[in-house]
Amino acid sequence: MTISEVQRAIEAVVLCAVEPVTPNLLAELLELPVDQIEAACADLAARYSVDRRGFELVRVAGGFRYQTHPEMAPFVERFAMEGISSRLSSAALETLAIVAYKQPVSRAQVAALRGVNVDGVVRLLVQRGVIVEVGHAPGPGQPVLYGTTEAFLEKLGLDTLEQLPPVEDLLPGPEVVEQLEERLRPGSDA
Repeated sequence: MTISEVQRAIEAVVLCAVEPVTPNLLAELLELPVDQIEAACADLAARYSVDRRGFELVRVAGGFRYQTHPEMAPFVERFAMEGISSRLSSAALETLAIVAYKQPVSRAQVAALRGVNVDGVVRLLVQRGVIVEVGHAPGPGQPVLYGTTEAFLEKLGLDTLEQLPPVEDLLPGPEVVEQLEERLRPGSDA
């Protein structure tokens, strides 16, 4: 197979796939070494970038898939969201963030961190396919433990959980914490 035939075959397979296609599967299908598949995919991705295409070949959740270019998001969002509201509430986003960073985690642990009952939110996140039961905790009652799914990685455009930003980057700085503490002190005018 020539390089262009390899790339055409990769394009065809990845285009019709529902989920990201792993380099190993592509190598098996094309009967080529994985490193040659990786190089062909990298070349395709670079060419799409140079051509300023409306889509890109990206590596997510351990495989390759086509997705729209981020610059095209306003157009795609209008098309995809026409009359549909699939956004997550702030409660759902907070719960999802806790599961993502603390997994495996139980409902009780999430509720303790959020300070509210999270049963309904956890059910919603399971229904949306972004979290799943990953086991049971040892001890009394053996509560269900939750973790994120491949769909979670796909939706965030991540290849692995290690690509999540460090939680420290998401916390407010000391000056913000000090201002909040000042407002909460008894006798404060704020």
